Amino acid sequence: MAPVGSVDIELLVIQWLQGQLGSGVIVRDELDNNLLDELPTVQVERLPAGEDDGFRLDRALVDIDAYAASRSAAIALAAQIRGLVLGTLPGSSTGGAVVSRVRTVAAPGARPYENPGLRRVGATYEIYSHPVS
Repeated sequence: MAPVGSVDIELLVIQWLQGQLGSGVIVRDELDNNLLDELPTVQVERLPAGEDDGFRLDRALVDIDAYAASRSAAIALAAQIRGLVLGTLPGSSTGGAVVSRVRTVAAPGARPYENPGLRRVGATYEIYSHPVS
């Protein structure tokens, strides 16, 4: 039986979202210097927060930021992601893990970004997962 913390929730969400959004959107954990040439891009980062049950269940807080050339495109992508994360991810079994529950901690909203050539809209989600038995 896999121990608590054995699910890489960032990798799970990145791979799952990439499959949902298709090749027209780049989904990654870190941004690079060519971001303007790679729009739209989605960044997934686990926050240093959450908890576990000491056995198998992990509660992770995950930031998902959508980067696009315009505010409306970033808002639309963030809304699409929210619908997928809340409506399709719970109950799924992917990447050696089961996602049991997802909820929005902070709804999608504009977040500052130092490059005026793009827009960033992000949200924070609480994701419960455990390794597949």
